[in-house]
Amino acid sequence: MKHWKHLNLGTVLVVVWLMTLAWDYWDQTRSVEMIPYSAFEERLRQGHISEVTVGDAIITGRLKIPDKGKDTLMATMMEPETAQRLSAFGVPYQRVRSSGWLATLASWVLPALVIFGLWSLVLRRAGGGGGLLGVGKSKARIYMEKSTGVRFDDVAGVDEAKFELQEIVDFLKNPKEHARLGARIPKGILLMGPTGTGKTLLARAVAGEAGVAFFSISGSEFIEMFVGVGAARVRDLFEQARANAPAIIFIDELDALGRTRTAFPIAGGQDEREQTLNQLLVELDGFDPSVGVVLLAATNRPETLDPALLRAGRFDRQVLVDRPDRPGRCAILKVHARKIQLEPSMDLDQVAAITVGFAGADLANLVNEAALVATRRNANFVTMTDFTKAIERIVAGIERKNRILGPRERELTATHEMGHALTALALPGTDKVHKVSIVPHGIGALGYTLQRPSEDRHLLRRGELLDKLAVLLGGRAAELLVFGEPSTGAADDLVKATSLARDMVLRYGMDSGLGPVFYADRQGSAVDPLAGTPATPASSATSEKTAQRIDDAVSGLIEQETKRATRLLHERREILDRCVRELMRKETLEEAELLALVAGQGAVHTAPDERVEATASLTGVDETAGAESPAREPAAARVPLLQRS
Repeated sequence: MKHWKHLNLGTVLVVVWLMTLAWDYWDQTRSVEMIPYSAFEERLRQGHISEVTVGDAIITGRLKIPDKGKDTLMATMMEPETAQRLSAFGVPYQRVRSSGWLATLASWVLPALVIFGLWSLVLRRAGGGGGLLGVGKSKARIYMEKSTGVRFDDVAGVDEAKFELQEIVDFLKNPKEHARLGARIPKGILLMGPTGTGKTLLARAVAGEAGVAFFSISGSEFIEMFVGVGAARVRDLFEQARANAPAIIFIDELDALGRTRTAFPIAGGQDEREQTLNQLLVELDGFDPSVGVVLLAATNRPETLDPALLRAGRFDRQVLVDRPDRPGRCAILKVHARKIQLEPSMDLDQVAAITVGFAGADLANLVNEAALVATRRNANFVTMTDFTKAIERIVAGIERKNRILGPRERELTATHEMGHALTALALPGTDKVHKVSIVPHGIGALGYTLQRPSEDRHLLRRGELLDKLAVLLGGRAAELLVFGEPSTGAADDLVKATSLARDMVLRYGMDSGLGPVFYADRQGSAVDPLAGTPATPASSATSEKTAQRIDDAVSGLIEQETKRATRLLHERREILDRCVRELMRKETLEEAELLALVAGQGAVHTAPDERVEATASLTGVDETAGAESPAREPAAARVPLLQRS
């Protein structure tokens, strides 16, 4: 019975037509014989035919006595004059029809069937498999009750968000208890935060814990090429949820559907996306949460959502799902490490310490990459070394062994990378230098300097930002100091340094000349610029004079920190040359080896007191005006700071 539901009108018509043709063919072959016209006239003269029927193209005669089971003879009509002339020769003659009724019927029916089939296919694709009547049906994937397979135990590192959503689970399980004092459950809960933090996983965990139907759909799946389809799908989705209540509706990537509406609709009419959003607003106002339907949505761009969508009574509660801290990262690593074979003495807290800024998806990828690294070396367990290599692979890219640098390029790349590393070691307020390498990685990177933050921080002072600028410009400063001219290897450093300097001037008010004024365009990106986002654009409301002052302030910061880095490296030129020679010889220097070289020792492992001595030998008097740089381990950047050559 389930298969009969999928039959449509076109299928039934084709089946009936084929059955009719088959019956007609069988009936003709059973009792009718097609003969030449000359034979038909001969039978007629012999008196074997009792009845003759003349048609437009066929003459039919019924035999008096059936012959071999055939009681009807048929022949193609011919003109009497032609038949009379041909009969004088004593040879069989007949007329061949150019086409029969079957060909005529096919010439009309087959094109219609082809057109109908193509149109049905187009509507089926557009309507999600439902044909013409299924265009407005919701495309939500339904996970009934426990089929989500996810529980709160499978979600780690977002304890605050889990606590907020636990109340939703309790309401769906015991609605009467929560309504005892007249309280109502929030109609909508918005999960917002950076990508990869587990918003979708949290929503599925809520459905898994509550044991209710879970309707999952992406915001982009509401929009189709037909006008009105999006609104129809919104209505159908909420109707399905009410029919399966208690239920959870989850809309992923809500910003694709709920973007801020414009004051001037496209082409004087209403945009299809806005019509769909309007229908969603109506449904949020109309449905009663007491029936057990809860709306969850997720977005990583809450600033783009329409204000009408976020007001009280629609999305009443907004839950931040942020990047995890160190204990959260450790908990996430433990969840994903269940699937791999870890070394018994492995301490995942060490991995959590060197993955500052990693989201849940990043950590899941890290565990998988570490397992792949251990598999490639035929190991029985995954060790800390595998995790370290996996981090380098994720941050720096794949090692390109087939790219061989010439002696001149190797020296230039080594000088550039050591400029970054020694500048970072000379400034007490920068991240630790974890590794320096001149082995090509990724796309276009001839070398890299990997800095590793060791704790979570969310605020940076002006002096600390200036230290970051100096480290970014340290590679170019080393090139100028040693070779007297820069190379193209500093292109990525200049992009990051310019972006950071513009944010200091435009967003943070850190230029004394311009004062504490926010000049950035509010329409721009709201992501942390320290994560490598493009430079913040200046507001279109600034005057030409102010724009010139902004450009001067940005270039002034870049020039100031370039001179500062050059001075630091000039004072340590002997150390720079020694480290460059060793880097060219070994191609990669770990933290301990680098600190030993700075201290004037061989490339051996150093003790903690040797690290202090090595750092002190590089840290001199900071001569930059207004730059306070106390010792700290910043973690505002989303990933470990990577300087590429």
